[in-house]
Amino acid sequence: MSISQIVFTLFTAIVFFIAFKQYRAIYANIKLGKDEDLPGDPSWRWKNVLLVAFGQKKMFKRWIPAVFHLFIYLAFLLTQVELLEIFIDGFGGGHRFFVERIGGLYTFILNFIEILSLLAFVATIVFLWRRNILKVPRFVMSEMTGWPKLDGNLILIGELLLLIGIFSMNGADVLLQNLDPEHYPDTGTLAVSSHLGPALFGSLDTSTLHVIERFGWWLHLVVVFGFITYLPFSKHLHIFLAFPNVYFSKDKSRGEMDNMPEIMNEVKSMMGLIEDSGEMSEEIPEFGSKDVMDLGWKNILEAFTCTECGRCSSVCPANITGKKLSPRKIMMDIRDRATEIGNNIRSGDAQYIADDKISEGAALTKDNYDDGKSLFDYISAEELYACTTCNACVEACPVLINPVEPILAMRRYDILTNSAGPADWLPMFNSIENSGAVWQLSDERAAWIKEVEI
Repeated sequence: MSISQIVFTLFTAIVFFIAFKQYRAIYANIKLGKDEDLPGDPSWRWKNVLLVAFGQKKMFKRWIPAVFHLFIYLAFLLTQVELLEIFIDGFGGGHRFFVERIGGLYTFILNFIEILSLLAFVATIVFLWRRNILKVPRFVMSEMTGWPKLDGNLILIGELLLLIGIFSMNGADVLLQNLDPEHYPDTGTLAVSSHLGPALFGSLDTSTLHVIERFGWWLHLVVVFGFITYLPFSKHLHIFLAFPNVYFSKDKSRGEMDNMPEIMNEVKSMMGLIEDSGEMSEEIPEFGSKDVMDLGWKNILEAFTCTECGRCSSVCPANITGKKLSPRKIMMDIRDRATEIGNNIRSGDAQYIADDKISEGAALTKDNYDDGKSLFDYISAEELYACTTCNACVEACPVLINPVEPILAMRRYDILTNSAGPADWLPMFNSIENSGAVWQLSDERAAWIKEVEI
């Protein structure tokens, strides 16, 4: 085994070990949520994955950014073929493993990759321009300052480096095929590199071309490995999580709200629809969600899937009219809170064990966790009560995220468990309790039925 193969193998092993630990932490963070049953027809789910996740169907509601995103998306998918070859060459110590095995098809695939890579290069420049020069409004909202802005730019710069690596490797390789055919097999005429290579590197000697080709090869690999270890900290984790998130989407109307069984049964009992068992629970139930542990695991998966594209916030009527609510920020806050709790639990620090659950030798888990904070320290009541539950954000999301669900869950907790809520809503609550109607009426709500019967 050559030194190059040893370095490659060790480097790969280290990267994948680090990545495994990071992605396992993300999985643990998602599992902080409550278990929930998500019934649905598998055929319907796979159709969603094909159309929405793979097919980018909802992206094309805004076709200009969708087309540029498609260039990057397709280039990302197709370059995995070249990445696979890099892995085979890295472990085996060869060069262009597929070229002699698939012949002319190899040239066709490389050309397809190069054309898409060139289009992706253009798209990346356009996206950098939109974010930093044009400053599209949804990219400069308050929640997009600091790390979120830097994260978006780092990914785009990484994509540029990835493309530079591809074209450096292929461009030098094209020239070396004539200078050193024994080690550099003929790949045929390439759409970009056959012209770009001679133009940039045509005057260089063989040894320099060897260096450039290896530089491009390693740059491509290092950037890919960088992406793998960086994604758990980035909004671009949706590259992986969009597919399971779309698959596990709830098979129900977007406007349908989940009932609370305790309240539903109480109301049915008051209306005589079911018999009152007369049994009273000694423990007062908590309604809604105070923290991420009270949300479903699907809600947390959605938070980690969020692409931070801002389409939800850009169509939110509350946000448009200047209110504080931003559905994107809600999902970002849930993700940040889940990450904070997950990191604290993995630390095993006993200071995070709730006072009433401390016992000798007790391990820190999500069931006894308490750091004195909750989601309400991230998301204000002003944000929660600005939501009109119109579901515009749900309709706009390209990966089927539902920000309304956690908003409703937190609002229910605030009203039903904390006995809080906007003062303007109290007359409505009293009216519903007394007369069964939202508006205060002088007569009973069902009085008209008696008149009809007469």
